Amino acid sequence: MSGSMLPIRVMLVDDHPVVRAGYRRLLEQTGDIAVVAEAGNGETAYALHLEQAPDVCVTDLSMPGIGGLELLRKLLARDASVRVLVFTMHDTPQLIARALDGGACGFVSKQADPEHLVAAVRAAHAGRRYLDPHSAPDVLQGAARLEAQRLSSLSQREFEIFRLLAEGRSAADCARLLHVSSKTVANHQTCIKEKLDVPGPAALVHLALRNGVIEHVQPNA
Repeated sequence: MSGSMLPIRVMLVDDHPVVRAGYRRLLEQTGDIAVVAEAGNGETAYALHLEQAPDVCVTDLSMPGIGGLELLRKLLARDASVRVLVFTMHDTPQLIARALDGGACGFVSKQADPEHLVAAVRAAHAGRRYLDPHSAPDVLQGAARLEAQRLSSLSQREFEIFRLLAEGRSAADCARLLHVSSKTVANHQTCIKEKLDVPGPAALVHLALRNGVIEHVQPNA
């Protein structure tokens, strides 16, 4: 790694200290990744994330207290630009799809070869989605097709409001920029949420990023 390049700052979340130690060694031997925080449960992970602001959060799903999916939801609700990578033994297509739909930027099975975790961290840091080959690539391809179909169902006005909202604009901003009433924007927002099947603002932003509707996230959007 060039001396001018900062390492990718990672937080590891897993309730087994020995497992975390192994992953720390794996990641840090690359030279371009540094583990800056570790947590054994979701509550601690959320607090540490606020304190350390890592580039990538690598989390297991099954932990005491709040699990990885709830941690994902809480982190993205606070900041839609957070990058969370799910790394778990539980790699059913349903869980993979749920994690990706919830805004995870990647999913790696603990049964996959170790280099896939390293590749996933680098991909997440670069803003790319990653799914290891072990975790049924057709899940990712199917999700992409479904997202494309949902996006194509938006009207031109709905798509423009979707783009503005994903950029971090408020409903009032949308109304002003498009010269329509706030009520009209609110009605379109409801239709957009239903058509895209997004649970909240963070998932909407990540859908827009994945499909090239926007190029980056405004801070605290």
